Amino acid sequence: MITPKNLLIVRTDRIGDVVLSLPMAGIVKSKFPGCRITFLVREYTRALVNEHPDIDSVIILKESKKKIFFRENIEQISKEKFDSCIIVSPNFIISLILFFSKIKNRIGTGYRWYSFLFNHKIFQHRKYSEMHELEFNVKMLSLFGINEKVNKENVHFNLIPADNIKVNELLVENGITDNKPLIIIHPGSGGSAADLPVNKFKELVAKFLADNNIQSIVTGAESEKKLCEAICMSEKIKNFAGMFEIKELISIINKADIFISNSTGPLHIAAALSKIVIGFYPKKLACSAERWGPYSNKSFVFKPNNDCPDCKREQCINTECMNSIDIKEVYTVIKNELNKLDPEK
Repeated sequence: MITPKNLLIVRTDRIGDVVLSLPMAGIVKSKFPGCRITFLVREYTRALVNEHPDIDSVIILKESKKKIFFRENIEQISKEKFDSCIIVSPNFIISLILFFSKIKNRIGTGYRWYSFLFNHKIFQHRKYSEMHELEFNVKMLSLFGINEKVNKENVHFNLIPADNIKVNELLVENGITDNKPLIIIHPGSGGSAADLPVNKFKELVAKFLADNNIQSIVTGAESEKKLCEAICMSEKIKNFAGMFEIKELISIINKADIFISNSTGPLHIAAALSKIVIGFYPKKLACSAERWGPYSNKSFVFKPNNDCPDCKREQCINTECMNSIDIKEVYTVIKNELNKLDPEK
């Protein structure tokens, strides 16, 4: 068994991936309270780990225009003298950097051609989606003698939202108050999965417009502005697409009562903040809700109604599987959840 004293957890991919790795820090700390934990992340996901109570330090991957700097990263990692590292979701260049950083215990998958760079291997085939991504991540701690049975009831993300002045001012300017429930709609996914069609989002938004007791805003990346504009069918729906960095997005999601989206990183932020989450997922195994769904007992997932025994992304798009999701059912769930909220809202 490995006893980590100075541990590096490597998560250099996207928002959702980082969020679903956060519980690892608290689990390690509970077993090894004296262990120093550092996360290696990209600059744009820094806000997800900066204030985490169980993460002692953060290293930002040195890169420019998606080119990873080899020598510079080796230098910054080597000087920290880590005794162990976990490469949660590896690629070759990151794995090679960690090899040359002279970390004694390098933990990674045993199923890549470059797995020889890891001297402690975890043999789990994630592509079969036998468990949730978060559970796969926690399983990687087994070489530390940790066999945590994590589930939606006992998981702790410890994602800390900061009160953001820009967000507060923007809400006031747009007449968003604390007196009515706030729903955030995030229609994009960055191409990570087959999405609910725009016409379905518009159908859902139309139902919100008919309810004067609901406040709705739309969020999205700069590249998703047109998509967000398409579903803002009234001035009552506020379009905030392209306005936020991640720290601000965390702040505004924390002010919401319900978060609605396709399979995407901000959905995992909302789940980590214990918001009511409505997610739309295809049946394709690699991006299914079983593998990538919101890890929360306050989540509701909607999938296509048609039967796809051998679902492929192209097939899902061509047959418009996601179009079979019934928005009436979605809205019924939302209304039921709204009715459970503070009656003063």
